[in-house]
Amino acid sequence: MNLPLVLDQTYTKVDYTIKELPKAEYDNCIFIDCNFSESYLSSITFTECEFISCNLSSTKVKNTTFKDVVFTECKLLGILFNDCNSFLMSFSFNQSNLGFASFYKCNLNKTSFNNCQLENIDFSEANLSQAKFLECNLNQSVFNNCNLEKADFRTSYNFHINPEFNNLKQAKFSKEGALNLLKSYNLDIE
Repeated sequence: MNLPLVLDQTYTKVDYTIKELPKAEYDNCIFIDCNFSESYLSSITFTECEFISCNLSSTKVKNTTFKDVVFTECKLLGILFNDCNSFLMSFSFNQSNLGFASFYKCNLNKTSFNNCQLENIDFSEANLSQAKFLECNLNQSVFNNCNLEKADFRTSYNFHINPEFNNLKQAKFSKEGALNLLKSYNLDIE
């Protein structure tokens, strides 16, 4: 399906819950303070786009392509990123809330999560090698059969990662954070 190409556009304070974003390939576009809540972004392509202070909660992203996309100060609650087009998927998240999102089986190699709320996220079977979790709250998030090789958790907190069910080779943890790796063993550490 050939979609129209939209280049270098900036969209500010647009409410896409009233009128949906037209299906297209958006390249180098910026969306500022836009509301996409519960809207359909299915089969749309975003390349080198930036979303700033946008609400994308419960947005439908079936076959959506995100390539080199940056989310800053966005609400991304409940998004099923595992429904996205996995080919060339790459994004980074800054000061955003991704609670209840799913990255099940996603390739998130080198993805950066900077100062984000990552509570109740499903990272099961995701490739998070070399991912950076900088000052993130990972409360109740699920890491099961993940590749966490060389991932950086040094400044993040509230995570529960079972070393027996995840590849943690050369992953980085603070001394205090490393104690979270022992939670599964029900130890009494003083």
